[in-house]
Amino acid sequence: MADESKGTPVVAPMVGKVLAVDVKVGDKVEENSQVAMLEAMKMEIPVVAPVSGTIKELCVSAGDTVQADAAIVLIEA
Repeated sequence: MADESKGTPVVAPMVGKVLAVDVKVGDKVEENSQVAMLEAMKMEIPVVAPVSGTIKELCVSAGDTVQADAAIVLIEA
């Protein structure tokens, strides 16, 4: 489970399967940059960063199934 005191969670917009996590801990990301790709209802859905910052924690791996609003990664601004 993500420790939200570490930063801003990037959450899944819907239930789906994680196809890829495009970042690693320590990576710098810009607001609206893609951090992961989900598959839901036979569509690929990009998951983007809501803020700019540094990736502090990966909460899922490729192949995981996530619920809506589940944390994908945590970003520290």
